[in-house]
Amino acid sequence: MINLEAPKKAGALINQAYQAAAEVFRPISRKYDRAEHTYPAELDMFAALLDGLNSSGEGGAGAAGVRRSGAEDKKGNRNGANLNVVLGTIEMCWGDVGLLLSMPRQGLGNAAIGSVATDEQLERFSGLWAAMAITEPGCGSDSAAITTTATVDGDDYLLNGEKIFVTSGQRADAVVVWATLDKSKGRAAIKSFVVEKGTPGFEVVRVEHKLGIRASDTAVLRFENCRVPRENLLGTPEIDTAKGFAGVMQTFDNTRPLVAAMAVGVARAALEETRAILSSAGVTPDYDRPSVTQHAAAATFLQLEADYEAAYLLTLESAWMADNRQPNSLQASMAKAKAGRSVVEITLKCVELAGAFGYTEESLLEKWARDAKILDIFEGTQQIQQLIVARRVLGKTSAQLK
Repeated sequence: MINLEAPKKAGALINQAYQAAAEVFRPISRKYDRAEHTYPAELDMFAALLDGLNSSGEGGAGAAGVRRSGAEDKKGNRNGANLNVVLGTIEMCWGDVGLLLSMPRQGLGNAAIGSVATDEQLERFSGLWAAMAITEPGCGSDSAAITTTATVDGDDYLLNGEKIFVTSGQRADAVVVWATLDKSKGRAAIKSFVVEKGTPGFEVVRVEHKLGIRASDTAVLRFENCRVPRENLLGTPEIDTAKGFAGVMQTFDNTRPLVAAMAVGVARAALEETRAILSSAGVTPDYDRPSVTQHAAAATFLQLEADYEAAYLLTLESAWMADNRQPNSLQASMAKAKAGRSVVEITLKCVELAGAFGYTEESLLEKWARDAKILDIFEGTQQIQQLIVARRVLGKTSAQLK
């Protein structure tokens, strides 16, 4: 039986994350929304704190990996690092999602390293701030269509290609780059490589201006005969056509619940702000009465809360399954799809419920509505998540259901 309430032992972590969000993130949220591309120096202290939490094995509010090796806990249900990271992420994104994405050493590339790296690589890349580069100008949601190549050259690989929409691509110490070893062998040949900044042939082309999460930098990267040591290939170099590219895709089993948690945090922030605004106007939702008998704004608010609760529970379930060594690809996609869609609908409706006040910079509601959209797009769009869910529920392959 899975209990989807937050475990009591996570109480201290949740409180710490909330205090950081309330005392640091929220007060500077508008500042760095306006000062796009300016690094938030206030984050350095909290990055060090999260390093300590993650190294303890209990998890913090940044990236962590889904490790499938090792003996399963035989003592029953386990609430571990993955669930803690999700719970901490929800609290931090209640403060500001763009600032969380700007935290040093908590990048999505760190989740990739944590998920598929060998034990030796985990130790070697410990303390590295890693971004993740998947999307290309001609390849978005279909990760199998990657054209960036990795060619063996002596003891190295030569990487050639271009990556776009790389979160923390300018600020991070390294980038986890997805590339193909052999285009003729399809998706099975796609591997991920750790490419450190300063490597010859690695260029940050530009940083994008964006609708939301402006505190976070989003970069375009180019690789021209970029020489990467063989030992920087994450996992195994063998091309197993029977297995496909399940190794690198395992990264998503971790990052999709994280993005879902980000969406849940933003949605909760918008709901709490809207509740206060409605209350000041004399509108209070009544949980003991049918919604059709209440003020229209109260009835709408109750619907939004129900949507939020469903996204929250799906997110916790997907993280709990990872902690208990259960395959969670289906649940990770379900959580990402539900939370991504819900946060967009919730934040926009909250702006509407708040009227003109919600559309101005007097409130953070308009900012949260802008931040929300990316949470429905990156780590797999809404449409891709629904396609993945349909394939798994119906037992279809990617070739059978496109």
